[in-house]
Amino acid sequence: MNYRMLAPFALLAISGIVVCSSQCGAQIPPDTSARDARVRAFLESHSRQWRDMNIPETDGKTLYDLIVKHSYTRALEIGTSTGHSSIWIAWALSKTGGTLVTIEIDEDRFRMAKQNFEEAGLSEFIDARLADAHELVPRLDGPFDFVFSDADKDWYTNYFLALEPKLVIGGCYTTHNVFAGGRRSGWNAAYVEFLQGLPNFSTTFDDRGGGLSISIKTGER
Repeated sequence: MNYRMLAPFALLAISGIVVCSSQCGAQIPPDTSARDARVRAFLESHSRQWRDMNIPETDGKTLYDLIVKHSYTRALEIGTSTGHSSIWIAWALSKTGGTLVTIEIDEDRFRMAKQNFEEAGLSEFIDARLADAHELVPRLDGPFDFVFSDADKDWYTNYFLALEPKLVIGGCYTTHNVFAGGRRSGWNAAYVEFLQGLPNFSTTFDDRGGGLSISIKTGER
């Protein structure tokens, strides 16, 4: 047997494994371990520093889990503050290949949030906008498959009505500081009643952290 003649075929067989992995439908997931380690380190080092109306860690983990579980990729956040919630959302979107548009009206908080995004290594997944959400939200094109609303409470229903047509079926609309049973305040009770009366949404409530309503769009009106 002429082994020198067989050598090229052996090389082709070996290279064929590589070619097949890239051309036969097999996809190797990207290695995100370095980014994950950086985000975790950032969150741990800042765990006691989140003020300025930021969400608690419990709610951040819930937002992260919702996005990863449903593979959401087109997210909007109303009320960035200094970026705690944005980091949890963007971290999840880094897993699904998505991006986040986040809106903040206060310039000092906006600048701090941008700094935090850079330090956490998530800036490439975040489109941060300094703007009045009352004016910007109705102008956004969409579509979105995930929304987190955490801004002025008396405008919650207005934000929802402006974004509902731009939310895809199967998409998720979450709102912070909302508690089941309409407790805590008048606006909360009215907003809970509003959510529960929507025929094309299924809403549940998570009261473990700062209060979170989770509304899944089941169809068009």
